Amino acid sequence: MPPPEPTPPQSSLPEAVSRFGAQVLADAAARARDIGAVTGGAPRVTPPAAEAPAVEVPTAPVPAIETPTAPAPTVEAPTADVPAASPDLERLLRGPSGLGTAGLRLTPRAEPSPSDPAPAPSTAKGRPVPGLYHHPAPDPDPVRVAEVSRRIKAWALDEVDLYPDDWEEEFDGFSVGSYMVGCHPDAPTVDHVMIATRLMMAENALDDCYCEDHGGSPVGLGSRLLLAHTTLDPLYTTQEYQPQWAESLYADAPRRAYRSAMEYFVQASSDSQADRYRHDMARLHMGYLAEAAWSEHDHVPEVWEYLAMRQFNNFRPCPTITDTVGGYELPADLHALPDMQKVIALAGNATTIVNDLYSYTKELDAPGRHLNLPVVIAEREDLSDKEAYLKSVEVHNELMHAFETEAAALAAACPLPNVQRFLRGVAAWVDGNHQWHQNNTYRYSLPDFW
Repeated sequence: MPPPEPTPPQSSLPEAVSRFGAQVLADAAARARDIGAVTGGAPRVTPPAAEAPAVEVPTAPVPAIETPTAPAPTVEAPTADVPAASPDLERLLRGPSGLGTAGLRLTPRAEPSPSDPAPAPSTAKGRPVPGLYHHPAPDPDPVRVAEVSRRIKAWALDEVDLYPDDWEEEFDGFSVGSYMVGCHPDAPTVDHVMIATRLMMAENALDDCYCEDHGGSPVGLGSRLLLAHTTLDPLYTTQEYQPQWAESLYADAPRRAYRSAMEYFVQASSDSQADRYRHDMARLHMGYLAEAAWSEHDHVPEVWEYLAMRQFNNFRPCPTITDTVGGYELPADLHALPDMQKVIALAGNATTIVNDLYSYTKELDAPGRHLNLPVVIAEREDLSDKEAYLKSVEVHNELMHAFETEAAALAAACPLPNVQRFLRGVAAWVDGNHQWHQNNTYRYSLPDFW
C-alpha cells in the first residue's frame, strides 16, 4: 500500500481572524469608516461563529514623540471620521488617513511592454525605466518635504555629526525629505515621518561608510556590523565592561546615527514593533556580509544566489515599520503570519531591484565591480549588457505582480482594518520608493538602451 500523501499546508489566516473574536470584529466593522473611504466600500468582514468568545486585543501605548530640534511649523493632516472609542482599540483598528491615501490600492494595473518607448516626463524630473511595471505615486506634500528636510539636516549636523562638510552636497542630493514623505503618505505628523527619515539616513550612512564609497571595505565588515548592531539590540554585560561598550556607541558616524535614530524609534513604537525592526536589520546585515564575501573573492554568484542575497540585503526594514510611522500597530501575531511575511519580502525584493535598475550607470562609473542584477545576469547567462538589463526589468515585473497578487489575497482572507491599512502602507512605500528613484536625477540616470 503506498504511503499516505502529506496533508497540504493550510493557511493560518482563518485561525488568526477567529482569535480576535466576535466583539473585536464587530468593533472593526463599526469603526473603520476611513477604510471604506479609501477602498470605495465597507471592509469585508467574515462573521465569526456565534460561539467564538470575545477576546481583548492586547496593545502597547505609544508614547509621545519628542524631538530636540526647535519647534516647527504645524503641519496638519486630514483626520479620519471615526466614532469615539477606547484609544488603544482605535489606534489598532482605525483605517488610513492623511495625505495621499486616496491613491493607495492593491489591485494591479495594466503592465507596459518592455518595448514601449520611455514616456516623456510631465511634472516629474526623471523618466521611468521603459517597460517597468509601477504605479505613479502622488507628489509628496511640499510643506512636509521642506520641514522634514530641515529637521533631518539639523539632526545630522547637530545631534550625530553624521558627515564632514565636503559631503553636504551628497547629503542634500539624496533628497531624503521627498523620499520619506512620498513613502509614508498616511503619517499623521511630521514627527512620525521623522521616525523613518532618521532610520533611513542612519542605514545609508552605514552602507556608505562600512560597505561602499566612503571608506567601506569587505575586510573586517563582520566585526563592524556586529558592533553597530548593538546600537539597535543593546549589549547586556558586566559592570566592568558596560562603560566601554557604551562609549563605543559614539565611535563613528554610523553608530552615532544608529543609536540616535533607534532611540527616537523606540519612543514611538511598541516593544513588539521595536523587536520586529531589530530582526529585519539583522537580516539586512547578514545580506551585507554575503555580498562582502563575494567581493573579497571576486566571485560573481549565480542569478538565483544573487536574488537570495537581495532578499536580505534590501529595503525590507523600511516598509516593515509602516504602522509605527502611521501611528498605529499591526499586532505581532498578524505581522508574523507567513502570508504577511511573504508580502513584505516580495515588496522588499521588488523595490531593491528598482534600486539595481536606476543605480546601474552610477555603479558602473564607480571604482571596482559592483554587483547588481543586470551585471550578474550578463555574466552568468552570457547576455549583452542591454539584454541583461531588459531581463532584469522582467524579473522586477514578476516580483511586483507576485507582491500585488499575494497582498490582494491576504487582504481578502484577513479583512481586519489594521491589516488592510498595513498592506496599503506597504504598497504606498513601494510606489513612493519608485517615484524617488525615478525623480532623483542628481543620483541616477538611465542607460542608453532604447
